[in-house]
Amino acid sequence: MSWFESFILGLVQGLTEFLPISSSAHLRLTAAFAGWEDPGAAFTAITQIGTESAVIIYFRKDIGRIISAWFRSLFDKAMRSDHDAQMGWLVIVGSIPIGVLGVTLKDQIEGPFRDLRLTATTLIVMGIVLGVADRLAARDELGGRHRAARERKSLAELGVRDGLIYGVCQAMALIPGVSRSGATISGGLLMGYTREAAARYSFLLAIPAVVASGGLELKDAAEGGHVSWGPTVFATIIAFVVGYAVIAWFMKFISTKSFMPFVIYRIALGILLIVLVATGVLSPHAGESAG
Repeated sequence: MSWFESFILGLVQGLTEFLPISSSAHLRLTAAFAGWEDPGAAFTAITQIGTESAVIIYFRKDIGRIISAWFRSLFDKAMRSDHDAQMGWLVIVGSIPIGVLGVTLKDQIEGPFRDLRLTATTLIVMGIVLGVADRLAARDELGGRHRAARERKSLAELGVRDGLIYGVCQAMALIPGVSRSGATISGGLLMGYTREAAARYSFLLAIPAVVASGGLELKDAAEGGHVSWGPTVFATIIAFVVGYAVIAWFMKFISTKSFMPFVIYRIALGILLIVLVATGVLSPHAGESAG
């Protein structure tokens, strides 16, 4: 991998990780359209450490409170009813599905799941799901001629059942094209949470999964020597800087705006990808590493 490729891929990772459009799909498609080798699941997982570092810094106050309250709740029964302590447990519970499926489906994630036909399908299907979820949220928020506005749930109302459902939604992002934020935000909106609550928990929930995944890939890469370390570290730094700016923008955007621009983009990109593969312009395996 060249330094130019790492710069572009790091930029793509930072721009797309927190938007509901799938960073893994865009890394895959960038390589395919440019005629580069697929950066691979290891590169994706490691560069995601950069974007998750941006999450940790942006939400550092929330994370600090949650970790502190969670540790104190282990020894102080009175603390177990504290919202921040409960949030710590809910992040752990919500991380179970992706942990189990990530290990179980590792070979599929690094192989068959990277087929561009599957990526195109998930872009379209999850785009439709996000659109439906966004429409339901807007209907509750705005009401209508014969319908009063309905208050949506905050994170204070999050329980174990909803935490697990969030976790299952996050696990779907193991397939390129689904989008971690897109799946979890859609799940949150369909369960009746506000846009901000759905996005905030989505970002917090991603931290254990991404850090664990990146750590395992770092270990495997160090032992196998199959990662270009210089360009990969450079891409990770780029992803961190760009990712932080995107989080700040996105959290402001969702407080007043609809997700429909992302829905339209996902569906249009998926259709374009299907056409390019069907007409032979792109191979379903374009950009895949020869190894």
